[in-house]
Amino acid sequence: MLGRAYRAPINIGSTTAQIDIFELLTSSSVPVAVCGFHLGQTSEVGDAQEEQLTLVLKYVTGSPTTGSGGGTSTPRPMLPSDVASVVTLKTGNTTKLTGGTSVELARYAWNVRQDLPITWIPEMWQLLGVSTRLVLELVTTPADAINGIVGSIELVELG
Repeated sequence: MLGRAYRAPINIGSTTAQIDIFELLTSSSVPVAVCGFHLGQTSEVGDAQEEQLTLVLKYVTGSPTTGSGGGTSTPRPMLPSDVASVVTLKTGNTTKLTGGTSVELARYAWNVRQDLPITWIPEMWQLLGVSTRLVLELVTTPADAINGIVGSIELVELG
């Protein structure tokens, strides 16, 4: 293994707006590789609620203004005896991150009736230097309330 591996839960309450599903901030001393993430939702189950939502994955450097209005998630070590992660992870920010230098890495069309599992092979991991943010932004406004977005994000600390 290249470094210490962690998984952090994503558990967002009801949303009817565009949000930052997650905002991951690396520490000032340890680079990180994000290996993948998984999303699902717990309320939209019928044909009438089916939606295709657009998600944008981007990294942000510089001095952005972090998002707010959501919660935090603690990355848990995959090896229980490992030390705590140095990553800061916010989820469900209703006021999205602004500013800094943003680079779009990918766009996903998420059909909310299905889970969205994203797992990259090691050569495709999202590599983040120190003091860098990785943001997964919901850029489509849901037609009606999504009462629960759940999932996880997997990462490896490289230092």
